[in-house]
This record gives sequence, structure tokens and C-alpha cells, in this order.
Amino acid sequence: MDPVVRAALRLQRAAAKIAGSCLALALGAYLVVWVANRPPELLSAAALGVFALSLVTRLVERVRGGVAEGGSRRLDAEILLHLFVGAYAIVLCLPGGLDGAAYPLVYAVALLGGSFTGAVTSACAIAFAVLLEGALGFCALGELELERLALHAALLALFASLSLVVLRTELARVKRVSRQRIESELTRMRDAARSYRLLGAPSSAREHLTPAPDDVERLIYSGVDEIHQAVEFALALLRRTLGLRTAMLVGSEVNGNTLTILELSSSEDAILPGPFGARDGIFGASLERVTQVSISGPRAAVHLPYYSLPRPAVGSACATPLEEHGRVRGLLVVDREARDAFTPLEEETLRAAARFILRAIDNERVFVQLDRAKVEQGKLYRAANALAAATTEAQVIEAGVNGAREFALFDFAVVTLFDRQTQVHEICAASGEGTAELIGQRFRHNSGLVSMVVANRHALPYRGDYDPSRQVVFTRQLSPPPMPSLLVLPLLVHERPLGTLMLGSRRRGAFGDAVRPTLEVLTSHVAVSLANARMLKRLEELATTDGLTGLLNKRALLDVAAQKLKSAGRFSRPLSVLVCDIDHFKRVNDTHGHDVGDVVIKGLADVLRRVKRDTDAVGRFGGEEFVIVCEETDERGACQLAERVRQELAAVNFPTELGPLSVTCSVGVASFPAAGKTWETLFKSTDDALYASKRGGRNRVTVWSPRLQGAA
Repeated sequence: MDPVVRAALRLQRAAAKIAGSCLALALGAYLVVWVANRPPELLSAAALGVFALSLVTRLVERVRGGVAEGGSRRLDAEILLHLFVGAYAIVLCLPGGLDGAAYPLVYAVALLGGSFTGAVTSACAIAFAVLLEGALGFCALGELELERLALHAALLALFASLSLVVLRTELARVKRVSRQRIESELTRMRDAARSYRLLGAPSSAREHLTPAPDDVERLIYSGVDEIHQAVEFALALLRRTLGLRTAMLVGSEVNGNTLTILELSSSEDAILPGPFGARDGIFGASLERVTQVSISGPRAAVHLPYYSLPRPAVGSACATPLEEHGRVRGLLVVDREARDAFTPLEEETLRAAARFILRAIDNERVFVQLDRAKVEQGKLYRAANALAAATTEAQVIEAGVNGAREFALFDFAVVTLFDRQTQVHEICAASGEGTAELIGQRFRHNSGLVSMVVANRHALPYRGDYDPSRQVVFTRQLSPPPMPSLLVLPLLVHERPLGTLMLGSRRRGAFGDAVRPTLEVLTSHVAVSLANARMLKRLEELATTDGLTGLLNKRALLDVAAQKLKSAGRFSRPLSVLVCDIDHFKRVNDTHGHDVGDVVIKGLADVLRRVKRDTDAVGRFGGEEFVIVCEETDERGACQLAERVRQELAAVNFPTELGPLSVTCSVGVASFPAAGKTWETLFKSTDDALYASKRGGRNRVTVWSPRLQGAA
């Protein structure tokens, strides 16, 4: 882009950023002029209209949002400047002016500014207000009252500071309370989910705090809510039909020594929240016998540990175990004021209710597992599609890491590739803080986790628990950032290791049994896609490169030459073509054999590869003939390049059985558009120049001229 255009665009963007503030300053200046010498009313009305339109436009833009953080701060500053101008205009229009009863309106604007803007923005706006008030006072009174101005400035700063401090403190308190409530509710839901066995039991207290992916948590919380509604309906129905005071479902913790209230329906407020001991009162009697226990009489309340003192009048109670596969998962506990013992029919009703609750929990557990499996399959399907669409190693690695994020929460990811021939591992990709210096590092096969995973074809470490003091990931000198959870997964194709995918997390227990199998399936897809990308790259190389020299083959060079020639014609840029041919190459083959001939061809290819620029295209056209297409190169530059090629080839000695061998080459040069505007004519001109070099004694460079036309 032209520098003048870039400068104009930068100037335009800068003007757009300061336009609102400049407009507020201009309106403040007009207000000073209005106090000193009243302008015509029509001009004042126009200024008022501009002020109202500007303020309303910025308020609407601020309410709608959608601006960047820096733009939002700028917009807040412009709104505050407008409000100060408006406040001073209202104060001056009312009786008393700056000393009137309406002046506190300016303090109100300072309070408002401190509440919705930052400290720097508010300070700048108050400085503007003080300067504006000083100018207005000087124009109105003819002198500058510094004492009053200093007092007003101090009060403005005080009001803005108080608003800023109080509001920020209150916002922090509200956020903290809201976060605590949300975390408490999430913990309660997780505990309920584990009680209903919608979640697996945590292996440690820290793993209990490890969050699940959002979609999995939504499924679990939805399942807990469905169970809650079913149990609540059953408890309410029991209370109505059996005349109960309290009906509750209690569940055992993971260790089985304590009980907590899962669901409760009661007309009594004096119920303890728990937890309760598994041997307390009626709980212990039912759990020890694993059978239904009923009690009645005036002292029935003594055996109910969930009532606080003084206990209400309870005439009878019953505890029914919820037994699942020979193990008690909880108790259905009911009580009522009537002293009549529960009849066999009522006890059977309670057992039926317990079976209903168990069935509701089992059904929801199955639904959650099915939905969870459906979600996992959907993620795998999306990840497999992304991997299938990837055609390069970089795209495969990126798609694989992004797919892994769907199943596990991790902070670091590293991909290593293994070369079986050299027994060397290379870190080809890494993401996360502190991993940038790992990219490109290589290390020999050793006893580290990465090497062991490649050798054993199995994910390590066990359960994803990582101890940096005892375990080595890459080498002792090369290691990832310290973290408590780490998992190294093998990339296998037909049991052949291509490398590893390493995931790390700052949270303990991030790679538990629920996550690891899915990640192993994903890495198998990544390995297959990686192998396909390598195969595709190899096929492309075979289709576009010469097998002997590694340069472009004739077909690929023609495609590149056509593109470069088209670009040169479109932008009127120079382009040159060189054709190199080894002199007396047939004599080399006849004297030393074709093996030496191949070495000589590769030697010229090495020279061409070494002297060419990055923008030049070099290819083997066939036999001992090579072609170079040079962009942005005129006839003089092409001739210099050709001379360098000729001299460097002549300086190379090729070892043979008959002694050192040196060869020379002849070069023809032609430039666009003088030698031709199409590839056919341009290459024909280059061939004519090469023929002139051969005919002129070889080992020379000839540049095409019209007199050489048709020489070949």
C-alpha cells in the first residue's frame, strides 16, 4: 500500500478516536463564549441541538455495547465530558449561576462519572470540569476566584473518589457472594449426582473439585433435577395418603459412615441439616438389619436423629432401605403424629415407594449414560471430520489438540514425532504457557515417559498423576512446565508408533478413568490422519519433484513458469529464463558409466540449488538439461547468475575410479518480454541461446538476441 494512503488512513482513524472529545471541548468553549458575550439565539439553538444529538448518539452506542475495551473507555470519557458541559449549562441558566442552588448538579455528574468510568477517565474529566469552571467564572465575574475553584475541585475529586471506591467495593462484594452461591449450588448438585451414582466417586478430595466439561455437567444436573422431581412427587404423595408429618430420602456418603438428606417433604421446620451417623437411631437399626424398621409410642421421636431439641410429638416412624444389588444406597424415612403403628399395608406402600424411587434413579442413570455417550459420540464425530479434512501434518495436529479439548480440561499440549531410523524424538508442536521454547527440540530415545510410551505403546503415567521429582517426560535437561496432572498418549498406526500426544493440567485428577479411554480413541484417529497426511505429502513430492535431484520435474516447472510469466505480464515486471546443459555428458557416461553420470547431474542440481534465490524456480527438464525461471530479474541479473552457475560447476571435482573428474556447462539466457511474451516463444529463444553457446565452443553463457532467432 502507498505510504501516503497508509498515513491518511492512520490520520483518519486518529481523528475518529478524538472527534467526540474535541466536540465536547468545542461545546465547553462555546459555553464560555456564551457567558462572556451572548451569541444569537439561533446559533445557541444549533449548539444545543449538536450537544443533544452527540450525547444521545453516544449513550445509545454505549447501551448497545459491541465495542472493544479501549473503545468503551473512550466512549465513557466522551459521555462524561458532555455531561459536565450540560451540567454547567443548566447551572448557568438557573438563578444564582455558579453560586446558585443548582450547582450540586455538577457534583452529581462527578458521582455518576466515578461510578461507571475508571479512575484515569474520571480524573481527566474532573480536570476538564475545573478548567471549564475557571473559564466560566473569569468570564462571568471578571476575575478568577482561586479559593472557590480549589474548593470545588477538591469536592469534585472527593465525590468521584467516594463513588469509585464504594461502587467498586460493592461490586466486588456482590461478585464474591454470587460466586460463593454458585459454587455452593454446584457442589450440592455434584454431591447429589454422586449420591444417585450419576457421577463416579472421587478418588480424593481434590479430584472432587475437578470440574467436568460443561455439556456433561448439564446432563448430570438435568438428571439430578429429574430425580428430584420424581422423589418429591413420591414423598408428597406419601404424606397425603399416610398422614405423615415428614417424609425424607437420605443417602450414604462414599465412605458409608454418614448419611445426608437428599430430598425432604415436611410440615416441620425444626429439622437438622445433617450429616448424620449411619448408626444413629432408626437409621442404624434399618441399615444394620438391612430391612424395614417401624417404631411407635410416646418415645418414638427419641430415635429420630434429624429433629432438633425440643423434639416434636411423633407417634410412629418407619425406615425403609433402598437396596440395590445387595447394597443399601439410602433410606426412605417417614414419621407421623399418630401413635398407631404402621399397618402391613402401609409398610408395603412404603416399600413400593422405595422401589419407585430406586427405579426413577436407575432410569435417569441410564438416560444420563445414554445422553453422555451420545454427546461423546458427537464430539468424536466432529473431531473425526476435522481430522479427515486436514491434509497437512500441522492441520492434523491442530485438529487433534482442538478435539482433545472437547473431552478434557488441560492447560498444556505437546506433540512429538518419532523417527525409527535415527531413534530421535522431535517436539513439533506445543501450546500453553511456558511451552514455546520446547518447539523444535530433539532428544534421543531414553527412559523418559515419551520414550516409554513409544516403546510400550501404552499411555503413561498411571491415572495421569505426574510427579516431576520422580518422573522424566523428555529428558532431565528438557522438561515441560511443572503440573500435577499429565498424560502421554501414543500415536499408533497398525501398532507402529508415529509419536505421542502429551496433555498437562494444573488440576489434579484431570485425566481420570472417565476421560482417558476417549482420549485414546481420539489419538488413534489423529495417528491415522497423520499417516495419511504424510502419505499425501509424499505423493505430492513424487508428482512434482525429480526423483534423482529433488528439484521440480518438467510438468511442475511448466506450471510454475506459467504462473510467474502471467504475473510478470500483468504487473509489467522483468522475468528471465536460463537453460543449463552439461557439456559432453555422453562422453562422461561412456567413459565412467551411468553411476558417475548420475553423480554429475546431482552435482549440477546442488550448484543450482545453492545459487538460486528463494523466488527462483529450478527444475530438471530431462537428461542433463536444467531450467531456472527467475522473477524480478532482467537480462543483466540473469547473465550474472548464469556465470556464477558455470564457474561453480567448473570448480567441482567429482571422484571416479579413473581419478577426479571436472565438467563444464553451457547456458542460454532469454528475458521477458523482449525474447517472447509466451512460454513457448520465451523457451524457444532460451534454447536458441543455448545452441549458440554449444556452437561457440561450450562452457560459456549466451544471452538471446534477435540475430539468434532460429539458431537451434
